[in-house]
Amino acid sequence: MHIEHVGLWTDNLERLKVFYETYFGASAGDRYVNPRKQFESYFLTFASGARLELMRRPNLPNGVRNLHDSGAATRAGYAHLAFSVGSKQQVDDLTVRLRAAGYPVVDGPRTTGDGYYESSVLDPDGNRIEITV
Repeated sequence: MHIEHVGLWTDNLERLKVFYETYFGASAGDRYVNPRKQFESYFLTFASGARLELMRRPNLPNGVRNLHDSGAATRAGYAHLAFSVGSKQQVDDLTVRLRAAGYPVVDGPRTTGDGYYESSVLDPDGNRIEITV
């Protein structure tokens, strides 16, 4: 058994697609549109085979995300996505690149108490992304 994909709601499908393509090497499939349900999505595939589904529909409820300045969620549920980039240097380089592009770096790079070398950034919708070795 394995996780087939993770789905994220967004109010700006194209912006989020470009973010994951640009900084995490995702490859987007064709845009899916269901006019009757007012739903649209992209499946993004990563080199490892992992997939992320970005989904949009009008009138998403407010408060889907409630973040502190640290990027920590204040409700149960989704906490973060983690991307392994291969080395400490690549964690550092991608963190610098994202910070320079204006994305919030909310933690690190650092070695955690359980031995991970990581940084945490927020994507354009405020979803926490961990960048690990």
